[in-house]
Amino acid sequence: MVRITEELLRQRAEHNNRELFSLEEISLHQQEIEKLEYIDKLCRDLKILYLQNNLIPKIENVSKLKKLEYLNLALNNIERIENLEGCEELQKLDLTANFVGELSSIEILKHNIHLKELFLVGNPCTEFEGYRQFVVATLHQLKKWLDSKEIERSERIQALQNYRQVEKQIRDQEQVYLLKRAREKEEALKKIQEKQEKKKEKQIKPKPGFDGRWYTDINNINPDPLKDKENHLQKETEKEYQEWKIDTDDEEDRAFWEEPTPYTPESRLEAHRHLEEKRRVKENIRGQKVKEKPPRTLITAEGKVLNMNEPKLHFFLKDDEENNQFILDLAVYRHLDSSLIDVDVQPTYLRVMVKDKPFQLVLPAEVKPDSSSAKRSQTTGHLVISMPKVQEIIMANRKTPTLVKPSDSNKLQTNIKREQVEKLEVDPSKYSFPDVANIIQEKERIGQGPINLQQQKVIDTENSCVDFEDNQDVPPLI
Repeated sequence: MVRITEELLRQRAEHNNRELFSLEEISLHQQEIEKLEYIDKLCRDLKILYLQNNLIPKIENVSKLKKLEYLNLALNNIERIENLEGCEELQKLDLTANFVGELSSIEILKHNIHLKELFLVGNPCTEFEGYRQFVVATLHQLKKWLDSKEIERSERIQALQNYRQVEKQIRDQEQVYLLKRAREKEEALKKIQEKQEKKKEKQIKPKPGFDGRWYTDINNINPDPLKDKENHLQKETEKEYQEWKIDTDDEEDRAFWEEPTPYTPESRLEAHRHLEEKRRVKENIRGQKVKEKPPRTLITAEGKVLNMNEPKLHFFLKDDEENNQFILDLAVYRHLDSSLIDVDVQPTYLRVMVKDKPFQLVLPAEVKPDSSSAKRSQTTGHLVISMPKVQEIIMANRKTPTLVKPSDSNKLQTNIKREQVEKLEVDPSKYSFPDVANIIQEKERIGQGPINLQQQKVIDTENSCVDFEDNQDVPPLI
């Protein structure tokens, strides 16, 4: 049985910062509530109250809700309309699929002068002859809707004209229904008592060959093969007994649902109790099946570190020789909050806790924990951990061979050919050593510039021209 408590109301008032004094709307549907209480004391300013699909048998403890405008009590066990006089602002009342058979109890709603909509669909009173005329004539303030059907003016006039006759019919039918309900209550009470007696008498009989008890010899110290065999047989017998017990429960459950039962508040409550008991039994069986997990062993008693991947994550460990470090790429879930990840780097191993599940890896070489770093990818969510090695390795710079494309190789060959053509060739027959005595003059005559290995021929001016006169005013020819 679920009770309405202050804690429950605060949980359902999260949209109002769990405050009750200013709460205007609250939903308590499908909570298996069996009694209305504390709402009128803790939530005085309520305007909308949802209580559908519960087990409430009576309307109570809501009369102090002066500002209540909408009350939903559909799918409950209510048999009478009462205790709503204090709800002065009530405009809409939903009692769909209840057990209201005392139709005259709607007269209490005359005090709710602002009532505009009323829903009684699915109640026994709707089967009475003249039901709609009686309600329309009794509640003058109900000017809009009755059971989702608009009330017309002509309908109200006709209902008022036939009110006396219709009222008498309703009273007679109501008395018949109340007598029927009294008999149903007696039968339901007898049925409950019979079931309780059967349960006491019928204690689940153990399967033949098993008395439901186990015996242990406390003086037995050394294991005996025969005893082990007997223990194994006992376990097998217990397993068969549990299976037989489950089958028996299934047969009882099938018989319960196949048994014809009238639709009454008692039968609805009995079905709820049965479902609750079945749920409790299943939870107990599930609890027995679930075995306690052995404690994790991350490091053995001898000090050996074990590899472990309890979160079952994909990973890749790379040995970066150029930077002398290890790089671990751990495929952490993309949308996992980083606050749920804890990284611990030790000299010889690495441990990552992902939602309290350990990932542990032994490293091939010793690393520097203080110089290690961890980064998280914003796109993939992967965790990348860089761990520098303790032993520094000096690596020679090796020129990595570059791949040459076919077009580049052709260009390279043409350049080589061009270089070979441009090489300077010297003819030994035309080469002569310069005069050492006139080497300076030869240098001046040749001048600066690119090296010319072929010596220019010196023309003897005295022999070339007889009439040569050296005029100092004329500049020399270059």
